[in-house]
Amino acid sequence: MLFIMYCVDKPEHEQVRAANRGQHLEYLKKFESQVILAGPTLAENGQRMTGSVLFVEFPDRAAVEEFSRNDPYTKAGLFESVVIRPWRKTIGKGFTE
Repeated sequence: MLFIMYCVDKPEHEQVRAANRGQHLEYLKKFESQVILAGPTLAENGQRMTGSVLFVEFPDRAAVEEFSRNDPYTKAGLFESVVIRPWRKTIGKGFTE
């Protein structure tokens, strides 16, 4: 099942993101077949990272929640909030019905 994860960083936590970025990226590589698309959200200046959006495929919500719990960013306390929702691709590049 496809899910979207929308993660918002806590204010003034840029140093937490920077300190854990390498571990976070290595963690995501372990789930290469489940992570469809992932990347940071940015401030209006297009430079400062403010959160993360991930499109992932897991068997169920519990598996996504476990994936999220074990992310180095989550363990470091970076996120103010994490929203997980089931998702269905309807239109877009590479879409086949």
